[in-house]
Amino acid sequence: MGLFKRNPFGHILFVKKWLIRILGVLTHQRFRGFNELQIEGSEYIKDLPDTNVLFISNHQTYFADAIAMFHVFNASLSGRSDNIRNVGYLWKPKLNMYYVAAKETMRAGLLPKIFAYTGSISIERTWRSQGQDVNRQVKMSDISNIKKALDDGWVVTFPQGTTTPFKPIRKGTAHIIKQYKPVVVPIVIDGFRRSFDKKGLRVKKKNIFQTFVIKEPLKIDYENNTIPEIVEMIEYAIEQHPSFLKVLPKEEVNEDKERIDKELRNG
Repeated sequence: MGLFKRNPFGHILFVKKWLIRILGVLTHQRFRGFNELQIEGSEYIKDLPDTNVLFISNHQTYFADAIAMFHVFNASLSGRSDNIRNVGYLWKPKLNMYYVAAKETMRAGLLPKIFAYTGSISIERTWRSQGQDVNRQVKMSDISNIKKALDDGWVVTFPQGTTTPFKPIRKGTAHIIKQYKPVVVPIVIDGFRRSFDKKGLRVKKKNIFQTFVIKEPLKIDYENNTIPEIVEMIEYAIEQHPSFLKVLPKEEVNEDKERIDKELRNG
């Protein structure tokens, strides 16, 4: 790899590699020390093609979710089976991995800007801006950037577009799936909301049971499945369909309700 070789977004791969290594070492204890991350399904990662893979996941914190994915994906590709022991797997990280994030979040300070260089596809949210509800047109440059990332490698997206649980799935994700026909891999995470603060930068509680479940790629009929059908498939795959509320432990529902009420009060 040339010292100044760049990815399609202009990021220098040598710089990106070292940022992933450094951030990986600094964050490893959050998933293998203060709290233990329980992983399932790493075998699905090893069999994926190198490009045009879309990971869909529920969302619990701004940054910890994506950071955990960097750890799990690279550990799986390095031969680990459902564990992230020995951070040496980050010596040769997968550099063509990206994640979709709100532009305003990734510009809010130096640390988010550093995170953005590791693989953020920053988009303008069409429904929310600076804590206020908005109604904007989708920017075609955002869609083309997601396509560019899929052509180059793997993309992680959080189709609810918020860390609040059981919010509706954004139809834009379904349109991307139908148009670009990626391999779609669902991920379900849990425990992050209790472990970290909302941003996912500060450890809030220790000894929390965190789970990271990678599921089998979805079987999608790209030609015949409708957008509403794909949206419903996503809801069930990432366990955010309203029916899942009925099976959550009562204390977890109450904790989520308290968090939602607090977020609404704070705008």
